[in-house]
Amino acid sequence: MKELRDLDLNLLKLLQAVVETRNTHQAADKLGISQTSVSRGLAKLRETFGDQLFIRKAHGVEPSELAEKLSEAADEMFTPLVKVVESYQNFDPQQFTGEISVAMNIFMLEQWGDGIFSALKEALPVASFKLVYWQEQSLNEMLNGQIDYLLLFSQFQLPQEIYQHRLKDIKLSLIARKDHPVLSKSTALEDIHHLPITRILADGINSKRAPVEDFYLARGYKANIVLTTHSIRVLLNKLKHSDALSFGSTLVTENEPELSCYPLPTVPKEMRSIQINGGYLQSKRGFPLNQLLHQTMQNFFDKVVQPEK
Repeated sequence: MKELRDLDLNLLKLLQAVVETRNTHQAADKLGISQTSVSRGLAKLRETFGDQLFIRKAHGVEPSELAEKLSEAADEMFTPLVKVVESYQNFDPQQFTGEISVAMNIFMLEQWGDGIFSALKEALPVASFKLVYWQEQSLNEMLNGQIDYLLLFSQFQLPQEIYQHRLKDIKLSLIARKDHPVLSKSTALEDIHHLPITRILADGINSKRAPVEDFYLARGYKANIVLTTHSIRVLLNKLKHSDALSFGSTLVTENEPELSCYPLPTVPKEMRSIQINGGYLQSKRGFPLNQLLHQTMQNFFDKVVQPEK
């Protein structure tokens, strides 16, 4: 039996035609080829799958169970290929009924999930959507085509198979309760280094130690991390009811009158802002669907306006 990887895919179309018509002459007419070509094709199929594909009858052939199963499998194989070609050549966002899977950092999903879903629904009104956290297995799912689009901070390292584009630079500041007894007077590190710190856990970037901890250590201090969490709500509640601070985006203070933004101390350039990237497989850069997702995300983040400090 020959290796399946060496099989000419046209032979599967031939097998389907013979299974459907149960007659080699009718199969030849259906495919627009000669009877000789059908005979040669069947011989090659027998070399790959063995002699038990078809049983000769007086007025045609009877497909075996193996032939029937192979015909069904060929349908399952060709259908997604046809779908890709059709969606590429005749893509209509208003009629697209497939499922779109978007994975993103947990902070982004909590902060912008509602708005992103609304933007996607407007662009693809009859599609279905999966908006999920980026997790440990997400990279494999992305490479396998199970995730259509990602949203991550630029610090997250990704392989070259994934095309990335910058969507937004988010400016950072100190976040703490309004009229903070220390920050309202000074945000110099020598004056604030003792204050408790809360931080959002960004998996794959700062799971072990946050940049702020390295920053403190480099200046002779130890960061007093009192809360590390995935939950923005938990973090904000801690800030509201204590003297803790957070190095974060002014966006988290929207609709939070109890919180204020304060200037950063003198920090390295890489701690003054954080970049949000979108991305999808390099192999899909020419696909209209992925181009639409890119443009939809770009339009959404273009409209994100950060509150002033």
